[in-house]
Amino acid sequence: MMPEDEARQRVRESGGDELCERLLHLDAIRAARAERVPVIGPARPDEGVTPDYDVVIAGGGLWLVVAPLLAARGLRVAVFDRARIGQAHREWNCSAKELSPLVSSGLFTKREVARLVVAKYDHGVCRWHGGGSYPVRNVLDHAVDAGKLLAAVRARAEARGVALYDGEAVVAHAEGPEGVALSTSAGATLTARILVDARGASSPLSTADLVCPTVGGVLAGLEEGDAADQIRPDVGEILATTEGVEEGRQHIWEAFPGKRGEVTVYLFYYALADAPGASLVSLYARFFQKMKAYKRGDFRLVRPTFGFIPGWSRLGPGPASGRRVVLVGDAAARHSPLTFCGFGSALRSFEGVADAITRAAEDPGGKGANVLPNDAPIHKGTGALTWLMATPPQEPARAGELNDLLDTAFATLADMGDEAYGALLRDEMSAKDFVRFLRTVAGKRPRVYRDVLGRLRLFGLGRWGFGVARELLRAS
Repeated sequence: MMPEDEARQRVRESGGDELCERLLHLDAIRAARAERVPVIGPARPDEGVTPDYDVVIAGGGLWLVVAPLLAARGLRVAVFDRARIGQAHREWNCSAKELSPLVSSGLFTKREVARLVVAKYDHGVCRWHGGGSYPVRNVLDHAVDAGKLLAAVRARAEARGVALYDGEAVVAHAEGPEGVALSTSAGATLTARILVDARGASSPLSTADLVCPTVGGVLAGLEEGDAADQIRPDVGEILATTEGVEEGRQHIWEAFPGKRGEVTVYLFYYALADAPGASLVSLYARFFQKMKAYKRGDFRLVRPTFGFIPGWSRLGPGPASGRRVVLVGDAAARHSPLTFCGFGSALRSFEGVADAITRAAEDPGGKGANVLPNDAPIHKGTGALTWLMATPPQEPARAGELNDLLDTAFATLADMGDEAYGALLRDEMSAKDFVRFLRTVAGKRPRVYRDVLGRLRLFGLGRWGFGVARELLRAS
């Protein structure tokens, strides 16, 4: 495998010192998570305090999108981030339907949203090592320019009076009866009615039970063509494997064409949040080493994209916040535990989240801050499937079993039709179709239940069965 020093240098050469520092920062947080010492916070604000802001948002990434909405409703809003607010170190894809809230919210016009889309695909595909290839339409088929989107959202936030604090992070907080006190990395102390935690995996409040380490970037130089190891500009590769379980993990690829001649490629795997795992730097070493086994071409890394994406299986208690703290995005891990598509989840829910934040900021007791409308019913069922993928068989003789199961599962989805197949990946599948999917897969592969039952803790198994049954009853 490529030495980690070499992988780190390649990231620095293409992304610069600041982005490389971000990569190392995330690795350091992950490595020290079990031993993290709480930061001494500010004193709790007294009753009757007059807050400096109605809402403070900690983290200036994707969830910056709620800031201009809140400001338009007359709330005093501030955003803090350890780097520049409105910058992305990921690229984003979604369906056309998921882009519509950008227009309905009043943030953008249809024409402005159209200019943010740099590529549209005829279809996407999922394919598995040793198995088949399964096309699907209307899933992650619009590639969005993340940089332009966030720059435009930042401009709208500034125009509506949002205070932006670049290079200054929220490092501690303390809740009081009518507000929350905050300490920043610059040594400042301030108060707000509501704290919105959008710090992602680095948030001290992120308590998800799954994690998806992901590395990759925007690449140039990949060979175009119709073969599996070539790129078609009008096809997105949603999920793909090129090998069985190695190093105790099932590594998965994604490839999404963007601007002409550029493709965003990711390599990731699922793991339990408390399991010892490889760093992002070591995963980059694998990415550079294995890339040519995935796609042909003398590729060049144009811009690195990476992150530890937290996930919540729904098999145990979910991430919880205080009365005046709202968790959003990766910090909340309410996106799909199977696809980890946080961008689509955010677009589907940010208007409702802004409504909930507004109500909480205007309520003297902050009521409703932690009740947010962005958890799809299907998530109660797909969490167990992700748990299965996060705990693959470790015996070398069984290295291909997970690919066999995935191939059976996606062949079943393809047989169910494009609507049901796409619905699962878009978090829209009904409980009835999900149960039909499980039954069919189990019929084709009888040991699937044994695989699942053998790896789920008893409490989690009960929550999974109860959650699926409840959604089935609701749908009946």
